[in-house]
Amino acid sequence: VFMSLLNKEIDDFEGIAYHQNQFKKITKKEFTWKMEFIFLHPADFTFVCPTELEDLQEKNQEFKEVNCEIYAISTDTHFVHKMWHDMSDSISKKNNPMLSDCKHQLVYDFDVFDEEEGLAQRGVIIDPDGKIVVYEVNSSGVGRNADELLRRLHACQFVYEHGDNVCPAKWKLGEKTIQTTIENIGK
Repeated sequence: VFMSLLNKEIDDFEGIAYHQNQFKKITKKEFTWKMEFIFLHPADFTFVCPTELEDLQEKNQEFKEVNCEIYAISTDTHFVHKMWHDMSDSISKKNNPMLSDCKHQLVYDFDVFDEEEGLAQRGVIIDPDGKIVVYEVNSSGVGRNADELLRRLHACQFVYEHGDNVCPAKWKLGEKTIQTTIENIGK
């Protein structure tokens, strides 16, 4: 039975993040709930994950400009996150918290834990006010594109702020939206 996670409120959790050369406890309360980007990935020291995180880092300023914090999360420990940061040229550029979900609280809450592999799938969740508004899961061999994630973030923010307008396919920030009136149905 498929159950959608859309509009589900995130459960309480606690984990340790590696960020700015220190370890910090992160809980649901620490999230600002303006617009959070929870970027789940299978594991540190893999093939695709560093390319995704480097791509996100290149767009990091654009995410920050629209008041969005990116949390990179895997089931690795915070110690592994630090070692990956210290040893990888691409990850050492990363400026966002790398949160450990070694207790598997978030991966189970978001239903992205692969029991057979013991790893998280590539799930993306964008939450205003603690509710899931975008949920995507890729297999471990398929990386994501920061430009598309940023486009969807812009659309989520627009709809959140203007509930009577929606964003059509391929919509980009500043383009025309659709007002949800009876006259616009099916056009």
